[in-house]
Amino acid sequence: MLARIRNKVLSGRRLSADDALSLFESDDIFSIGSLAAYACGKKNGRKAFFIRNRHINPTNICINRCKFCAFSRSAGQEGAYELTVDEIITKLKPYCGGKGRQPGITEVHIVGGLHPEWTFGHYLEIISSIRKHFPGLHIKAFTAVEIDHFSRISGLGLEGTLKALRKAGLGTMPGGGAEIFASGVRTELCPEKISGARWLEVMEAAHAVGIRTNATMLYGHIESHEDRVDHLMRLRDMQDRTGGFQAFIPLAYHPKNTRIQGGYTSGIDDLRTIAVSRLVLDNFDHIKAYWIMLGEKISQLSLCFGADDIDGTIIEEKITRSAGGLTAGHLAADQLAHLIRKAGRTPVERDSYYKKVRVYG
Repeated sequence: MLARIRNKVLSGRRLSADDALSLFESDDIFSIGSLAAYACGKKNGRKAFFIRNRHINPTNICINRCKFCAFSRSAGQEGAYELTVDEIITKLKPYCGGKGRQPGITEVHIVGGLHPEWTFGHYLEIISSIRKHFPGLHIKAFTAVEIDHFSRISGLGLEGTLKALRKAGLGTMPGGGAEIFASGVRTELCPEKISGARWLEVMEAAHAVGIRTNATMLYGHIESHEDRVDHLMRLRDMQDRTGGFQAFIPLAYHPKNTRIQGGYTSGIDDLRTIAVSRLVLDNFDHIKAYWIMLGEKISQLSLCFGADDIDGTIIEEKITRSAGGLTAGHLAADQLAHLIRKAGRTPVERDSYYKKVRVYG
């Protein structure tokens, strides 16, 4: 089986759903990793990327109560919070350069709950205020789930909503909210959330108006290998149509403080999922090992299993931490470069479109 798949990969032929399922069910992790490293090298050589970024989660108050989510709260519940626009600007100021400040970030990553009282105008104000105060800062914001919510409260529809956000300063979108597309699993995980088909529809609309996005898959909870394969195939099909995805990020499920419970993913499953994703998603340029979820060492190993990006400095991450995240909330650029270099790769600091900012020796 692996010999047949290896021949396909080496000859540049696309893997089938059956091939992908065979890879997920194989125990030959080193052969799979070797193939994935080859496929990664064809796209990116020895380079591995990171970015100087900061996460902002404006609120954890959310109309949805997804069973796997430990972050969301109802209004008035203990631990619920909502940041004002001024508080968001204050959080960003120390990281946006200037005398006596920390080295500047180049991207802010914004995702949060679906607040029941915030208007679409409030979200536009968040984006436009950030652009006004920090005109050189790239704004990557709002999952497809949030965009769908905005389209309903604004009355503008998908296209109008996305164009309004882009005019206000939105640059790119993260890939969150995809979870698992399979309807049966999704109904159990997050019955109130938009469907997998709607997530894809929102992303296709974003690509159509010129907004590049990422894509994700939450794995390690109640899904099967067949569900993972279905998810990857749907993403690959859409990328064939739009070409608008920049990176794919497998997200390792964290069980603490959720209603799904269960255990953490294993290192073997993490590495296998990275590798299979690289081999199946032949039309994605980048596969990201998200160090906040995987941990520093597995993320470093992932660079030998098909990943070419370990995300960024991050600085303040709340969502994974709420669900029992085991990593620190911040790594400096030099630390990220060290992890990459020790994995035998060349560290490349990038911007939000994967353009080179600095190559570390």
